[in-house]
Amino acid sequence: MKTDTNKKIGIFIIPALLTTTNLFCGFYSIIAVSKSDYMTAAVAILIAMLFDAFDGKIARLTNSTSRFGVEYDSLSDLISFGIAPGLLIYSWALNGYGKIGWLAVFLYVACGAMRLARFNTQASGTGLKHFTGLPIPAAAGLIATTVIFDHHILQMGKEVRPVVILVITYILAYLMVSTIPYRSFKETHMAERKPLSSLIAAVLILIVIVAEPQIMLFVLFAFYASSGVIERFFAPLLLAIRRRHIKSNL
Repeated sequence: MKTDTNKKIGIFIIPALLTTTNLFCGFYSIIAVSKSDYMTAAVAILIAMLFDAFDGKIARLTNSTSRFGVEYDSLSDLISFGIAPGLLIYSWALNGYGKIGWLAVFLYVACGAMRLARFNTQASGTGLKHFTGLPIPAAAGLIATTVIFDHHILQMGKEVRPVVILVITYILAYLMVSTIPYRSFKETHMAERKPLSSLIAAVLILIVIVAEPQIMLFVLFAFYASSGVIERFFAPLLLAIRRRHIKSNL
Protein backbone atom coordinates (compact mmCIF):
# COMPACT_ATOMS: atom_id res chain seq x y z
CA MET A 1 0.00 0.00 0.00
CA LYS A 2 2.81 2.36 0.88
CA THR A 3 4.61 1.47 -2.34
CA ASP A 4 1.58 2.49 -4.44
CA THR A 5 1.29 5.75 -2.52
CA ASN A 6 4.98 6.51 -3.01
CA LYS A 7 4.64 5.83 -6.74
CA LYS A 8 1.70 8.24 -7.02
CA ILE A 9 3.62 10.93 -5.12
CA GLY A 10 6.64 10.38 -7.37
CA ILE A 11 4.49 10.69 -10.50
CA PHE A 12 3.11 14.05 -9.33
CA ILE A 13 6.56 15.31 -8.26
CA ILE A 14 8.24 14.77 -11.66
CA PRO A 15 6.19 17.40 -13.57
CA ALA A 16 6.60 19.83 -10.65
CA LEU A 17 10.38 19.34 -10.74
CA LEU A 18 10.42 20.06 -14.48
CA THR A 19 8.34 23.19 -13.91
CA THR A 20 10.75 24.24 -11.17
CA THR A 21 13.65 23.79 -13.59
CA ASN A 22 11.79 25.97 -16.08
CA LEU A 23 11.44 28.59 -13.33
CA PHE A 24 15.14 28.29 -12.46
CA CYS A 25 16.12 28.89 -16.10
CA GLY A 26 13.95 32.02 -16.20
CA PHE A 27 15.47 33.25 -12.94
CA TYR A 28 18.99 32.53 -14.22
CA SER A 29 18.20 34.47 -17.39
CA ILE A 30 17.33 37.50 -15.24
CA ILE A 31 20.62 37.14 -13.36
CA ALA A 32 22.49 36.96 -16.69
CA VAL A 33 20.73 40.11 -17.92
CA SER A 34 21.84 41.95 -14.76
CA LYS A 35 25.42 41.07 -15.73
CA SER A 36 24.86 42.14 -19.37
CA ASP A 37 25.43 38.54 -20.48
CA TYR A 38 22.67 38.63 -23.07
CA MET A 39 23.61 35.46 -24.95
CA THR A 40 23.44 33.37 -21.78
CA ALA A 41 20.13 34.99 -20.90
CA ALA A 42 18.71 34.14 -24.34
CA VAL A 43 19.91 30.53 -24.18
CA ALA A 44 18.45 30.13 -20.68
CA ILE A 45 15.04 31.17 -22.02
CA LEU A 46 15.27 28.57 -24.80
CA ILE A 47 16.21 25.86 -22.27
CA ALA A 48 13.25 26.92 -20.13
CA MET A 49 11.04 26.28 -23.15
CA LEU A 50 12.23 22.67 -23.33
CA PHE A 51 11.34 21.99 -19.70
CA ASP A 52 8.01 23.80 -20.15
CA ALA A 53 7.17 21.44 -23.02
CA PHE A 54 8.24 18.35 -21.08
CA ASP A 55 6.37 19.04 -17.83
CA GLY A 56 2.97 19.26 -19.49
CA LYS A 57 3.57 16.26 -21.73
CA ILE A 58 4.74 14.07 -18.84
CA ALA A 59 1.82 15.21 -16.69
CA ARG A 60 -0.60 14.16 -19.43
CA LEU A 61 1.14 10.86 -20.10
CA THR A 62 1.17 9.93 -16.41
CA ASN A 63 -2.35 11.29 -15.83
CA SER A 64 -0.97 13.52 -13.06
CA THR A 65 -2.39 16.85 -14.19
CA SER A 66 -3.76 18.98 -11.37
CA ARG A 67 -5.01 22.50 -10.71
CA PHE A 68 -1.88 23.14 -8.65
CA GLY A 69 0.30 22.09 -11.60
CA VAL A 70 -1.58 24.38 -13.98
CA GLU A 71 -1.21 27.40 -11.69
CA TYR A 72 2.43 26.66 -10.87
CA ASP A 73 3.23 26.25 -14.54
CA SER A 74 1.59 29.59 -15.39
CA LEU A 75 3.46 31.45 -12.65
CA SER A 76 6.75 29.93 -13.85
CA ASP A 77 5.91 30.80 -17.45
CA LEU A 78 5.23 34.41 -16.52
CA ILE A 79 8.74 34.69 -15.08
CA SER A 80 10.58 32.64 -17.73
CA PHE A 81 8.69 33.88 -20.80
CA GLY A 82 7.32 37.22 -19.61
CA ILE A 83 9.60 39.00 -17.16
CA ALA A 84 12.91 37.41 -18.26
CA PRO A 85 12.59 38.23 -22.01
CA GLY A 86 11.10 41.62 -21.11
CA LEU A 87 14.16 42.54 -19.05
CA LEU A 88 16.38 41.08 -21.76
CA ILE A 89 15.04 43.30 -24.54
CA TYR A 90 14.96 46.34 -22.27
CA SER A 91 18.58 46.00 -21.16
CA TRP A 92 19.80 44.85 -24.59
CA ALA A 93 18.02 47.37 -26.81
CA LEU A 94 15.49 49.69 -25.18
CA ASN A 95 17.13 51.11 -22.06
CA GLY A 96 18.09 54.27 -23.92
CA TYR A 97 14.49 55.01 -24.93
CA GLY A 98 13.31 56.01 -21.46
CA LYS A 99 9.56 55.70 -20.88
CA ILE A 100 8.93 54.49 -24.42
CA GLY A 101 11.25 51.55 -23.79
CA TRP A 102 10.05 50.37 -20.40
CA LEU A 103 6.38 50.97 -21.22
CA ALA A 104 6.76 48.71 -24.28
CA VAL A 105 8.32 46.03 -22.09
CA PHE A 106 5.55 46.43 -19.51
CA LEU A 107 2.96 46.03 -22.28
CA TYR A 108 4.66 42.81 -23.37
CA VAL A 109 4.68 41.42 -19.80
CA ALA A 110 1.07 42.49 -19.15
CA CYS A 111 -0.16 40.94 -22.40
CA GLY A 112 1.77 37.78 -21.58
CA ALA A 113 0.10 37.60 -18.15
CA MET A 114 -3.33 38.10 -19.74
CA ARG A 115 -2.54 35.43 -22.33
CA LEU A 116 -1.72 32.94 -19.56
CA ALA A 117 -4.83 33.89 -17.56
CA ARG A 118 -7.04 33.48 -20.62
CA PHE A 119 -5.50 30.10 -21.39
CA ASN A 120 -6.14 28.86 -17.84
CA THR A 121 -9.77 29.98 -17.86
CA GLN A 122 -10.48 28.61 -21.33
CA ALA A 123 -8.32 25.48 -21.26
CA SER A 124 -11.24 23.16 -20.63
CA GLY A 125 -13.39 24.63 -23.36
CA THR A 126 -10.99 25.24 -26.24
CA GLY A 127 -10.05 22.82 -28.99
CA LEU A 128 -6.90 20.77 -28.89
CA LYS A 129 -5.71 21.70 -32.37
CA HIS A 130 -5.39 25.47 -31.91
CA PHE A 131 -4.35 28.07 -29.36
CA THR A 132 -6.18 31.40 -29.10
CA GLY A 133 -3.47 33.99 -29.58
CA LEU A 134 0.28 33.50 -29.78
CA PRO A 135 1.51 31.33 -26.86
CA ILE A 136 3.83 33.25 -24.53
CA PRO A 137 6.68 30.66 -24.84
CA ALA A 138 6.67 31.21 -28.61
CA ALA A 139 6.85 34.99 -28.12
CA ALA A 140 9.75 34.58 -25.69
CA GLY A 141 11.45 32.16 -28.08
CA LEU A 142 11.31 34.73 -30.87
CA ILE A 143 12.86 37.36 -28.58
CA ALA A 144 15.63 35.00 -27.44
CA THR A 145 16.47 33.82 -30.97
CA THR A 146 16.43 37.42 -32.22
CA VAL A 147 19.16 38.26 -29.70
CA ILE A 148 21.19 35.21 -30.80
CA PHE A 149 20.57 35.89 -34.50
CA ASP A 150 21.68 39.50 -34.15
CA HIS A 151 24.79 38.56 -32.17
CA HIS A 152 26.02 36.05 -34.75
CA ILE A 153 24.55 37.26 -38.05
CA LEU A 154 22.80 40.64 -38.22
CA GLN A 155 24.79 42.77 -35.77
CA MET A 156 22.33 45.65 -35.90
CA GLY A 157 23.73 49.02 -34.92
CA LYS A 158 22.66 51.02 -31.87
CA GLU A 159 20.48 53.24 -34.04
CA VAL A 160 18.59 50.42 -35.80
CA ARG A 161 18.29 47.86 -33.01
CA PRO A 162 15.96 49.80 -30.66
CA VAL A 163 13.51 50.61 -33.46
CA VAL A 164 13.35 47.00 -34.68
CA ILE A 165 12.97 45.58 -31.16
CA LEU A 166 10.33 48.17 -30.26
CA VAL A 167 8.24 47.15 -33.28
CA ILE A 168 8.70 43.44 -32.52
CA THR A 169 7.71 43.98 -28.88
CA TYR A 170 4.44 45.72 -29.78
CA ILE A 171 3.62 43.09 -32.41
CA LEU A 172 4.22 40.21 -29.99
CA ALA A 173 2.15 41.91 -27.29
CA TYR A 174 -0.77 42.26 -29.72
CA LEU A 175 -0.50 38.71 -31.05
CA MET A 176 -0.59 37.22 -27.53
CA VAL A 177 -3.90 38.86 -26.60
CA SER A 178 -5.43 38.58 -30.07
CA THR A 179 -8.00 35.94 -31.05
CA ILE A 180 -5.87 34.73 -33.95
CA PRO A 181 -5.72 30.91 -33.85
CA TYR A 182 -2.30 29.26 -33.73
CA ARG A 183 -1.76 25.60 -34.40
CA SER A 184 -1.08 23.40 -31.39
CA PHE A 185 1.09 20.33 -31.91
CA LYS A 186 0.18 18.69 -28.61
CA GLU A 187 -2.70 16.53 -29.74
CA THR A 188 -2.23 16.05 -33.47
CA HIS A 189 -1.33 12.32 -33.15
CA MET A 190 0.63 12.67 -36.38
CA ALA A 191 3.31 10.31 -35.05
CA GLU A 192 0.68 7.60 -34.53
CA ARG A 193 -0.96 8.02 -37.95
CA LYS A 194 2.22 8.46 -39.99
CA PRO A 195 5.18 7.34 -37.84
CA LEU A 196 7.71 7.10 -40.71
CA SER A 197 6.82 10.52 -42.18
CA SER A 198 6.91 12.10 -38.72
CA LEU A 199 10.31 10.57 -38.00
CA ILE A 200 11.76 11.76 -41.31
CA ALA A 201 10.37 15.28 -40.78
CA ALA A 202 11.77 15.41 -37.24
CA VAL A 203 15.21 14.27 -38.42
CA LEU A 204 15.26 16.82 -41.25
CA ILE A 205 14.28 19.66 -38.92
CA LEU A 206 16.93 18.57 -36.43
CA ILE A 207 19.61 18.45 -39.16
CA VAL A 208 18.69 21.92 -40.41
CA ILE A 209 18.75 23.36 -36.88
CA VAL A 210 22.09 21.74 -36.02
CA ALA A 211 23.63 22.95 -39.29
CA GLU A 212 22.81 26.64 -38.65
CA PRO A 213 21.18 26.96 -35.21
CA GLN A 214 21.62 30.75 -34.97
CA ILE A 215 19.67 31.24 -38.21
CA MET A 216 17.20 28.38 -38.26
CA LEU A 217 15.90 28.76 -34.71
CA PHE A 218 15.09 32.40 -35.46
CA VAL A 219 13.45 31.44 -38.76
CA LEU A 220 11.32 28.75 -37.09
CA PHE A 221 10.05 31.05 -34.34
CA ALA A 222 9.45 33.90 -36.78
CA PHE A 223 7.55 31.56 -39.09
CA TYR A 224 5.35 30.27 -36.25
CA ALA A 225 4.63 33.79 -34.99
CA SER A 226 3.55 34.85 -38.48
CA SER A 227 1.73 31.60 -39.33
CA GLY A 228 -1.43 32.52 -37.42
CA VAL A 229 -1.66 35.89 -39.17
CA ILE A 230 -1.08 34.27 -42.57
CA GLU A 231 -3.76 31.64 -41.98
CA ARG A 232 -6.26 34.15 -40.60
CA PHE A 233 -5.99 36.77 -43.35
CA PHE A 234 -4.56 35.04 -46.41
CA ALA A 235 -5.98 31.51 -46.27
CA PRO A 236 -9.57 32.65 -47.09
CA LEU A 237 -8.23 34.69 -50.00
CA LEU A 238 -6.27 31.74 -51.38
CA LEU A 239 -9.31 29.49 -50.93
CA ALA A 240 -11.50 31.95 -52.87
CA ILE A 241 -8.95 32.11 -55.70
CA ARG A 242 -8.80 28.32 -55.80
CA ARG A 243 -12.60 28.04 -55.99
CA ARG A 244 -12.73 30.56 -58.84
CA HIS A 245 -10.05 28.63 -60.68
CA ILE A 246 -12.00 25.39 -60.27
CA LYS A 247 -15.26 26.99 -61.45
CA SER A 248 -13.55 28.49 -64.50
CA ASN A 249 -12.27 25.06 -65.52
CA LEU A 250 -15.69 23.42 -65.25
